[in-house]
Amino acid sequence: MSTYNLQAATVPRMSGAMLKLVVALLENAVARRLVIPKLMKDGGLTAFRQQHFEEPPSVLPVLPRLATADSSTPAAIDLEAIPAATSQPGFHFESVADYQDAYRSGRASPETVATKLLEAVRAQDALSPRMRAVVACRADDVLAQAKASSERWKNGRPLGPLDGVPAGIKDELDVAGYRTTAGTAFLSSVAATDATAVARLRAAGALIYGKLNMHEIGIDITGFNRHFGTPRNPYDPGRYTGGSSSGSGAAVAAGLGPIAIGADGGGSIRIPASLCGVVGLKATWSRISEGGAFPLCWSVGHVGPLGATVRDVALAYAVIAGPDARDRNTLSQPPVRLDGFGRPLDGLRIGVFRPWFEDADGEIVETCDRVVRGLAAKGARLVDVELPDLEACRMAHAVTFLSEVGLSMDPFAAHLKTQGLGVRANLALARAFTSRDFVRAQQVRTRMLGHLACVFADCDVLVTPTTGRTAPEILPDALETGESDLDETSAMMRFIFVTNLTGHPSLSFPAGYDSRGLPIGLQVIGRHWEEHVVLRLALAAEPLVERRAPRIHARLLM
Repeated sequence: MSTYNLQAATVPRMSGAMLKLVVALLENAVARRLVIPKLMKDGGLTAFRQQHFEEPPSVLPVLPRLATADSSTPAAIDLEAIPAATSQPGFHFESVADYQDAYRSGRASPETVATKLLEAVRAQDALSPRMRAVVACRADDVLAQAKASSERWKNGRPLGPLDGVPAGIKDELDVAGYRTTAGTAFLSSVAATDATAVARLRAAGALIYGKLNMHEIGIDITGFNRHFGTPRNPYDPGRYTGGSSSGSGAAVAAGLGPIAIGADGGGSIRIPASLCGVVGLKATWSRISEGGAFPLCWSVGHVGPLGATVRDVALAYAVIAGPDARDRNTLSQPPVRLDGFGRPLDGLRIGVFRPWFEDADGEIVETCDRVVRGLAAKGARLVDVELPDLEACRMAHAVTFLSEVGLSMDPFAAHLKTQGLGVRANLALARAFTSRDFVRAQQVRTRMLGHLACVFADCDVLVTPTTGRTAPEILPDALETGESDLDETSAMMRFIFVTNLTGHPSLSFPAGYDSRGLPIGLQVIGRHWEEHVVLRLALAAEPLVERRAPRIHARLLM
């Protein structure tokens, strides 16, 4: 008998006047006592409170600590030695390798690319509707970086394969000279220094072209933002990008460079990667420094790369991962590895928890299953596995994530009324959680770590669809007030939340498209610190999937 018990939320979608009313009730000290119990029951918290767990709480992911590092030196990987990717059928996204070849041959220069990039950002924001992937771009700084990179290439001394390659940064991370807003209207301090991930990209020569849009304080999965405008999906501008790293997914899909940096507290890298048809990696918790990232969710948050191809993501990951003195959680980790990248899959065991895998729209299941069968034909071995307690894990992640984000917003309570209605509804729910809820959630974290240890005794990776649905439509009433749609949120996060709670690496890569031409992502989950295995599987899958061109896309090398 299957242990699968994951439930969907039964709270109806709210927007417009109804959402305004519910938020007003939730923020009223008397009325909230009448509203909260109903929402808690429908959302699953009441049943969660009735469960008993014997495990001790783990307030952070418990990871195998295989080495001790005390320096701020990034990973020592020979980027030039990373094998070239196998040619992928269909539409060709401009990759890091393409930029490197163009610069080396003289067909293009970082300066010509920077000029085209700035033109593309302006052109995409002149569309109707506006793309709004980029929220801040300092043209003078971009051109200055490009000039310096062009000189290095001209003199035969590039800093590596990323030199002159455009990279955008989610507005949750500091970029020197830019405001860090975390998608809000009230955070506005200009960063004096780069976040660690940004600094490492810059040291590798990447062309940092600005700040990318995000769902306000990263607290939902659509990408809606009432302050900066809602980013549009390049495959269908009438649909969401996914969030919260909405601008990061949209920018890569729209051709604004092959690399972007996002952050993932509950799918915020993998969901936009899936919905926008690109690749996104949430590495092992604490593998990539949070130094210089706005502190939204400490125990479930991950900084990481999105990219046009698996190799692009691998290159960015190799540059930004590793110990960092600014983030003490990173200081005890094994070396960053990419060995086996590009090697055949012979003998690799792929775990599938079939009831979970099939809990998605039919086209998604069929498309993802086709890719998994293709991987088996390449030598991988499929293994049936079980992953119990997914419903308890769903609630444990929700309690943990919302509690941490709610606490991070406490110092800004005076600005609550400036925030979107959906954000305010989520923060009101966060305030309804108790200390017992939080401790119970950390007990579930311990339990899920044990369950996954059992899973990975039988397989090397675990695969699922990335999301239960493809990109949702942006409805007109949502643009005015925002929306709260827990059914949609549940579908988007159905395969996501486990590894935020446990800290395992997980990556979304393109698996195909539905009948409307909307991208579908396949997620691969690995053991702690085994990003190289996850990337190896995704690379092997690329030739199995024919990529399609987004409706909105710039070519910077032509």
